[in-house]
Amino acid sequence: MGEMNLGIHAIASACRILEGLFIALLIAVPTGLLLANYPKINKICSPLLYFTYPVPKLALLPIVMLLLGIGEAAKIAMIVMILVFQLIVSIRDAALHIPREDFHVLISLGANKRQILRWITLPAILPETLTAIRVAIGTAASVLFFTETFGTDKGMGFYIVDSWMRLAYGEMYAGIFVLSLLGFILFFTIDILEKRVCKWKK
Repeated sequence: MGEMNLGIHAIASACRILEGLFIALLIAVPTGLLLANYPKINKICSPLLYFTYPVPKLALLPIVMLLLGIGEAAKIAMIVMILVFQLIVSIRDAALHIPREDFHVLISLGANKRQILRWITLPAILPETLTAIRVAIGTAASVLFFTETFGTDKGMGFYIVDSWMRLAYGEMYAGIFVLSLLGFILFFTIDILEKRVCKWKK
């Protein structure tokens, strides 16, 4: 029964991380490309981005809870906030460093904006985006552990703290191991994905 419960908690935490990652990418990709392609907007938004990025996201937890409550939305929102700023900066910088000659070649061949995005911009920003995800996902798991200690009965944070309070130290250590294993699986999955989708990268 304990192993079955542990699996349910691990799946719940993994789903929250993946949902947060998906939402963060939906925000970060168009925002990063927008900043890269419009210098005036980048000049206006960059100071705000640099000001908010270093703020410890746990310090914003009371505000998030006030706005969204203590349910699933608050937990996913915390993951989004951790991931989205780093992704925006990485995507913007990657897009800005694409050699202009690459665009000129496709434009001379009559490519439209959608084709340029498909064949140049997205492949160019993909490695840096995966690296940013890899770096931020460990922090996201740590914050998720903290947010899962309240307002839920599922997740690795809840499982570990609940085991500790029940003095079930064997289950507690098993939960810590599974949480670390979850992070390892996510890291390893990103590595495999990078090898498959970035075969052109040396």
